[in-house]
Amino acid sequence: MLLATALLVIGLVLLVYGADRLVFSAAILCRSLGVPPLIIGMTVVGIGTSLPEMIVSFSAASHGQMDIAVGTAMGSNITNILLILGGAALLHPLTVHSNLVRRELPLMLLVTLLCGFMLFDDHLSRIDGVALIAIAAVYLAFIIKIARRAERDNNDTLTREQLAELPRDDAGNTVAFLWLAVALIILPMSTRMVIDNATVIADYLGVSELVIGLTIISVGTSLPELATVIAGALKGEDDIAIGNLIGSNIYNLAIVLGIPALAHPGTIDVNAFARDYWVMLGVSALFTLICLQRSRRIGRAAGMLLLCGFIGWVATLYLLPNSSI
Repeated sequence: MLLATALLVIGLVLLVYGADRLVFSAAILCRSLGVPPLIIGMTVVGIGTSLPEMIVSFSAASHGQMDIAVGTAMGSNITNILLILGGAALLHPLTVHSNLVRRELPLMLLVTLLCGFMLFDDHLSRIDGVALIAIAAVYLAFIIKIARRAERDNNDTLTREQLAELPRDDAGNTVAFLWLAVALIILPMSTRMVIDNATVIADYLGVSELVIGLTIISVGTSLPELATVIAGALKGEDDIAIGNLIGSNIYNLAIVLGIPALAHPGTIDVNAFARDYWVMLGVSALFTLICLQRSRRIGRAAGMLLLCGFIGWVATLYLLPNSSI
């Protein structure tokens, strides 16, 4: 058990590091090819925060472990809101200034609702996968369109903050290719370390692979979001902190669920819809309401409420692993 836990932690650290290096090298290479910085920020860097979840879910599904794939996707969304947003607001109250962020919130809620229609039969099919990937494409096209308009008018804080945070190309293409090679070596190895040892821990604790995906793996793969949100909050870049969480939640459902469904469709644990989907929908609705209130402020009281919700949710999963919340 101790060895499996240590290897799982090492695997998660390597996975997050490999994903970060992949995003860094891809951003540098895209910029050298003349891709506009805003497009890089909205696509390569935006999707990059969900890259660990994508890799884990695809690998798990390809080995017949669809519950880990689904648990990782939904657990990451719940973790993003309850743990990461709650912790960030407790450290530094956040305020939503960007109109772009406020437009994304209803989209996140809509994607979450649509995802429910695909999970209610406890099966993810290739048709579901096609629909989810199509949703991701439509979201990307929409968000790039309104971001370009905001950049042209120079009236939105989120686009300015994203452009300022893009990786610089000082390192050059040679270094970018080297980091790309390193990432492509690390990622497959670390992914298997995570999944294999998570399975060992699930057997030892007597819980399902779904629960392990919802908690241990999802928290580990959400480290990029944690780093981004805390850094944004501490630098006063509230919109990029909140905007990255919203984008990550949409990608987690549209791509992290879509890729395994498209490549390796299969049946999932009944609790994924009967219990965990409704938790995800509830916290997503709460997140939307908090951000759209008149003050547009997520204060320390809200942060404490979200953190307490995370602790209660995890405790319920491990104390009553087969119950419906």
